[in-house]
Amino acid sequence: MTKSPPLAFRIGLGYDSHRLGPVGPLRVGGVDIPGEFHAIGHSDADVLLHAVTDALMGAIAGPDIGRLFPDDADENRGRDSRDFVQEALRRVQVAGYEINNVDAVILAQKPKMAPHIDLMRAVVAELLQTTIEQVGLKAKTGEGVDAVGRSEAIAARVVVMLSRR
Repeated sequence: MTKSPPLAFRIGLGYDSHRLGPVGPLRVGGVDIPGEFHAIGHSDADVLLHAVTDALMGAIAGPDIGRLFPDDADENRGRDSRDFVQEALRRVQVAGYEINNVDAVILAQKPKMAPHIDLMRAVVAELLQTTIEQVGLKAKTGEGVDAVGRSEAIAARVVVMLSRR
């Protein structure tokens, strides 16, 4: 098998979802959102940062978040998802790439994400060592459809584009 030359650009796709439980806060994008819900998970269950991690790892054809940080490992119980993003970014940099841009959508019926979007963008940009202009973030409701629409779950989808350094 011949090794192909390094690609000028790489694109990664990330997705994550978590069940919601009563009593907040809910952590999304590194921001604690007060309210009636929290995400249920082994770590801090930050759905946006988990999807960012998977998008970064996917762009370099690396292992997914579950293989990097298994949910049955004691050291990951309650762990801050910023750790996951930092490790994924380190691997992206070692592979010789930098982030061109990130685009994300959070899917949540409640609580409303709009009041927190700018702060989330700033946190994600800082974590990724980029500018806020390189981080797009939107929020959508479930319009009453499926687990998201019934406020039983929260999800995030992320696309990242990397450039060769």
